[in-house]
This record gives sequence, structure tokens and C-alpha cells, in this order.
Amino acid sequence: MNGFFIAVILLVIFVVFFIVSGVKIVKQSETMIVERLGKYHKTLNSGFNIIIPVFDKPRQIAWRYTQQSITGDVVSVFKFRDRIDLRENVYDFPKQNVITKDNVVTEINALIYFQIMDPFKALYEIGNLPNAIEKLTQTTLRNVIGELDLDECLTSRDTINSKLRTILDDATNKWGVKVNRVELQDINPPKDIRDAMEKQMRAERDKRATILEAEGDKQSRILDAEGVRESQIQRAQGQKEAEILKAEGEAMARIKVAEAEAEAIRKVAEAVNNATKSDPVQYLIAQQYLDTLKEMTSGQDNKTVFLPYEASGVLSSLGGIKELLKQ
Repeated sequence: MNGFFIAVILLVIFVVFFIVSGVKIVKQSETMIVERLGKYHKTLNSGFNIIIPVFDKPRQIAWRYTQQSITGDVVSVFKFRDRIDLRENVYDFPKQNVITKDNVVTEINALIYFQIMDPFKALYEIGNLPNAIEKLTQTTLRNVIGELDLDECLTSRDTINSKLRTILDDATNKWGVKVNRVELQDINPPKDIRDAMEKQMRAERDKRATILEAEGDKQSRILDAEGVRESQIQRAQGQKEAEILKAEGEAMARIKVAEAEAEAIRKVAEAVNNATKSDPVQYLIAQQYLDTLKEMTSGQDNKTVFLPYEASGVLSSLGGIKELLKQ
């Protein structure tokens, strides 16, 4: 009886263990590949799943982890697990020496962001997926960098990242992997190259500063010359306008004087003509002779008298004036 009871207990324990072994709980964003008798059977989704123990067995996949070694260095470790992570994963690859097109050896390390889209292909199309991705990234990086000069590598990171992503995405597509992004973390040329680049950069900055200073001086001189020219133009324009206004004023003054003289002569002529019925020209000539004689005798000795050559004409004019004054 005791032996039978023990056998029942063992049978119950076996059944419980068998049932528990057949229950698989898969977390969110994870999946599991199940093989039955060594052949692919089905893919378990997240949640509660039941398999047949002994006959069904989860297929393990190699996965890459990074951990710190005893020396303090970060190293990659490959472990096998029966669950496949469907989230986006990132691999940080160690630095590697790459030769550029101009034969400069430089250290480059890269980051790759990828996501498993087809777990079946990730297991059955490649033996060690993380290792394959790492080696493919390294060789592709060497090929891409080998087509570029060092200066292009330092200034064209976006181009390199885009090209790497395209190549890796096409190559890993048959593995059921989608490469979303590739980033170059560091590009470290040798120390002598860095020193030369620093000197070149300093010389280039000095050159730009000299050019900017020369351009500023040139622009300043141009502006000064333009200011002087504009000032001279404005001064000349002002002088021109002043001369024109002055000439116009003098012309107007002369016109007014001539008009006044013409009006005076006209009135004198009318007065002489009305009074004496004689030619008023003689009166005007006599008046002009008298004015001229006055100017000639002004400032001279009173004993000295100047008379015009045609004295008779003057006297006749004076006679006409005398007759006019009598009337």
C-alpha cells in the first residue's frame, strides 16, 4: 500500500511537471520559435501558450550582450536564449582601424539600430545573427570609408551613415532584420594628423580673419570715396544753382534798370517834346555830357577845366536846356 501510494504521488508530480513544462508565458514584444521533433512547428505570440513537452522544444537564438571585464573594458558576450526580442535593439561595436582613400589609418566605432521583423528568418537564415550583423557592419564600414578621403570622412558623417544604413538594410533583409539607423560615434585620426589639421585650421582662420579685415578696409575706403564724391557733387550742384540764381538775379536787375531807364527816357522825351517841340535827343546828349564832365572834373584842381572837343554841340544842348527851363 505504501509503495502504491508513493507511485501515485510520483505520477501526480510527473503530470504536474509535465503540464507546467507545457505552459509558456511570453512577454510583450517578445516571441518564441517552437520546434516539434526538431522541425519548425509554430511561433508563439505574447501571452499564455501551451506546448507539448518532450515533443515541442523552444529554439534558442544567440544574443549579444555587453558587460565590463575585470580590466574595466567593455566587451561583447554572446548568450543563447529561447525568446526573441522584437523591440529595436542597439549594438555598440568596438573601435576598429580603417584606412581612408588617402591612406590614413583612423579609428572609428559605430552604433547600429536594428529590429527583428521576421523571427523565422532570424533563426533559420543565419547561424549567429548578432555576430553576422557585427561583422557585416565592420566590413561595410571599411569599404565605405575606403572610398573617401579623411576630410570627407570628417565632414560627411550623414552621408556615410545613410550609405551604411542602405547597404546593411539590403544585406540583412533576408535575415528578417530591419536596420533603422547607423551612427558613427567617433572618428579619431592619428595624433600627427590631428596636429596637422589643427595647424591647418588655425592657418585657415587667420587667413579668413585677414581677408575679412582687408574686405572691411576696402569697403571703408569705397564708402569714404563715395562720400567725398557725393559731397563734391552736392557742393558743385549747390554752386551751380547759386551761380544760376545769381545770374538770373543780375539779369532781372539789369532788366529792371533798363526798364526804369527806358521809362525815364520816355517821360523826359515826352516832357521835352511837349515843352519845346524839339528833338529830345539833344537834351539827353547834353545831360550825358554834363554828367561826364562832372566826373572828369571831380577831384581835380579847380583851376584846371576840361572841355570836350565838340564844344559847340555841348553849348547848343545847353541852350536847349536853358529854353526848357525858361518855359
